[in-house]
Amino acid sequence: MRHMLIKGIVATAVVAALTGCNNSDDDKVPTTCAEAGSACTTFTVLHTNDNHGRFWQSEYGEYGMAARKTLIDQIRDEVESRGSQVLLLSGGDINTGVPESDMQDAVPDFIGMNLIGYDAMAVGNHEFDNPLDIVEMQRKLADFPMLAANIYDKVSGKRYFDPYKVFHINGLRIAVIGLTTVDTAKIGNPEYLTNLEFTDPQVEIKKVIKEIKDAKAADLIFATTHMGHYANAASGSNAPGDVSLARALNEGDLQAIIGGHSQNPVCMEPGNESYAAFNRGDECKPDQQKGTYIMQAHEWGKYVGRADFEYFNGELHLASYKLVPVNLMVLDAYGTPALAVKGDKKSTTLVPGTSQIDEDIGVLQVLRPYQEKGQALLDVIIGNTDGMLVGERNIVRFEQTNLGHLLARAQSQYKLVSSDFGIMNSGGVRASIPAGNITYRDVLTVQPFGNMVAKAKMKGSDITKYLNTVATISVDSGGYAQFDGIKMAVDCDAKKVTVNDINGKGFSDNDEYTFSISTFSAAGGDKYPVISATSIEVADALVLRDFIETKTDIKVADFNPVAGDITYTSAGGEVKGCPAAPKL
Repeated sequence: MRHMLIKGIVATAVVAALTGCNNSDDDKVPTTCAEAGSACTTFTVLHTNDNHGRFWQSEYGEYGMAARKTLIDQIRDEVESRGSQVLLLSGGDINTGVPESDMQDAVPDFIGMNLIGYDAMAVGNHEFDNPLDIVEMQRKLADFPMLAANIYDKVSGKRYFDPYKVFHINGLRIAVIGLTTVDTAKIGNPEYLTNLEFTDPQVEIKKVIKEIKDAKAADLIFATTHMGHYANAASGSNAPGDVSLARALNEGDLQAIIGGHSQNPVCMEPGNESYAAFNRGDECKPDQQKGTYIMQAHEWGKYVGRADFEYFNGELHLASYKLVPVNLMVLDAYGTPALAVKGDKKSTTLVPGTSQIDEDIGVLQVLRPYQEKGQALLDVIIGNTDGMLVGERNIVRFEQTNLGHLLARAQSQYKLVSSDFGIMNSGGVRASIPAGNITYRDVLTVQPFGNMVAKAKMKGSDITKYLNTVATISVDSGGYAQFDGIKMAVDCDAKKVTVNDINGKGFSDNDEYTFSISTFSAAGGDKYPVISATSIEVADALVLRDFIETKTDIKVADFNPVAGDITYTSAGGEVKGCPAAPKL
C-alpha cells in the first residue's frame, strides 16, 4: 500500500481526535495544533497540474519527472519521519504539448506518474485530444484513478469515470471528487466527444457531496478539478471555474480544491480578489472562498505545490503552503532562462534560495527510450527565422502576433486550400519559435493537436455575421482569433464587425469569399459557430511544415501585424482585443 497503516499509540491518538476525546484535563478549546497535542492530526497534500507532455526535463534542465520524483520522495520521507502522510494529486491535462509525448499518446507521462506515485488525477480537457480508445488505454495504464463526476456516457447514461475516491491518510478518510470544465465540449476535438456529455460541475458536486455525507464515508472532502482559477470568479468567456464552484456550495461542504486548466500559480493578494505579482521562488498564499482552500501549481511540473494541513476540533487548518520550484532558473527579460554563457543552455542560474534537485536514476532509465524515440526526425532543420515568432499564451491570447498571422497565412495559402483569408484560434498556438533554425520539433510544439485544415465559403454578409461572433470573443481565451488577409474594425461593445477589405479585393455583402480554418473551429470548438467547411484531411502541423520548408527563410517583418488593418474598440477607446467581462 502507498499509505502506511498507523499503529499503536498514533492510531489511538487519531481515534481520540476523530471522536472528540481530549486527553487533557483542561477544558480549554485548543486553538493550535500544539495546544491540541495528540488530538491534532496532520497530513500533506502535494499537487501538480497541466503536465502537457513534459515528462522529460527542458532544454535548460528545468522540471521533468525524474527530478520531480526525487523532490516528492524527499518530502514524503520528511513527512513520514514525523508520523504523518502524503496525498499526491494532479489537476489533469497530462496530454498534448511536446512531440515526444504526443507521438506516443502520453504513455511516458502516465508511466512517469506511476513511478512517482500519484494517488488520483482530474480528467483534463486535453485528455480528449485523442480518440476514446487512447483514453481507455491511458486509464488502464494508470495505477491511480482518473476522476470526473460530471462526464457521462450518453448511451448508458452512466458516468464515464469514477466520480470520487476515498483515501485513508494518517487515520483520516479524505474523499477526493474529480470535476472537468464543461468547456471541454467546445474546446475538445468534437469528433471524439460525440458520445460524452459534460454536465454542470456545480450541480454534480452537490450530488456527490450528499452521497458521501449520507454514507458517512469521509471526514474531509476535497476536489481535484480541471476547471481553471479566475480571480474573483471573473472567468470571462471561459466556463465558471474553481472560485465559482466554491461560492456555489455551503460553507464547510468542501475543504479544498486542487485545480488546473488556467495554468497559473494561484497566489493571491490579501483579500483574495486579485493575483499577487508572483515570481519564481516567491511566497504563495492560496485562494480561499467560503472556507474552501483553492490551489494550483502553474504548469508542466515547474512546481510541486505543498500544503501542510492540521485537523483538530473537527476543523481543517492550513499550517503552511508553498510552490516548490523544480530546478527552475532565473528568467531574462523575454521570459526564458538567462544564460550565463552565450549559447550554453546549461549555464543558467537556479532561482535564489533553491538547490539543484538530482534526477531519479530509475525514472531516467525508464523514460529515456521514449525521449530518444523519433529524435532524428524531430531535429531535422526545415527553415530559419530572422526573429522571434511570438506564440506565448499570455501574448497570443491577448493580441495579434506575427506567429498567429503566419499560421493563418500558411493555412490559407496551402495549395489544397488557396483561400482569400485565414482564421487561426489562438488556443491552437502553443509556443513561440525563437530566432534561428526551425525544426520539425518546433512545428509540433507550436501545433501539437493534429487538427485538420479546412476551407469555407460564404457571402460577404454571412462572413460579417460570422465575424460578429468570432472576432468579438474575448481575450484570455483560446477562441481569441488571429487573422490574416482581412482588414476590419471590431466594435467590442456592440459585438459588430465592419469588414473593409479581403485579400485586396475590397468587400461586398453580395460577393463570395473563402477562408481557411481548422476543422476543430469549424465544428464549434472554442465557442466558434458551427459552419460548413471542407476538410482537406491534412494536419495543421504538416501544413505549417510545408510552408516553412517552401519559404526556407522566414522574415518576421512579413508577418508582423500592420497597424490599422485590424482594430478593436471598447468603451470609446482602442484595445488589442475585446476585454473579458466578469462572470459570477
